[in-house]
Amino acid sequence: MGVYGQPAYPYPWYMPPHYWWPGSPPRVPQPQPALRDRGRTPYVVNIAQAARQNRNFRTALWTGEHFQVTLMSIPVGEDIGLEVHPTTDQFVRIEEGQGLVQMGPTRDRLEFRQMAYPGSAVMIPAGTWHNITNTGNRPLKVYVIYAPPEHPFGTIHPTKPEEE
Repeated sequence: MGVYGQPAYPYPWYMPPHYWWPGSPPRVPQPQPALRDRGRTPYVVNIAQAARQNRNFRTALWTGEHFQVTLMSIPVGEDIGLEVHPTTDQFVRIEEGQGLVQMGPTRDRLEFRQMAYPGSAVMIPAGTWHNITNTGNRPLKVYVIYAPPEHPFGTIHPTKPEEE
């Protein structure tokens, strides 16, 4: 036993993975695949890591027949843009940063207002006017699920499009 009745060495679950088995090679981080639309093919991704890695305003990550996943990076003080999708439901998950979520029945009646932080999920029903404004001091990193798809396959917007 070590000092204060504690084991001299921590149990294996406290050790880095390459110490778990004698002689095993150290784990080397794998390079991240390029963020591009891989729709209509089976795909597995660490979505939180992909969202944090994304530097574009919008990157379509997967576009299928019935839903779409996009990644967004909203600069400090900017917003997604006040919009409505008449036939598309949305799910927005905040991975990094913080933002003010606003929703309402018309462009001029955004009665729902709530702050959202990492781990927050925002559900936006079809036909609801909405906006999310970055109120933090770092880019707001989110991923969005649209059902049905909202943007064309392969969409990449490095900056916020003018028409939004």
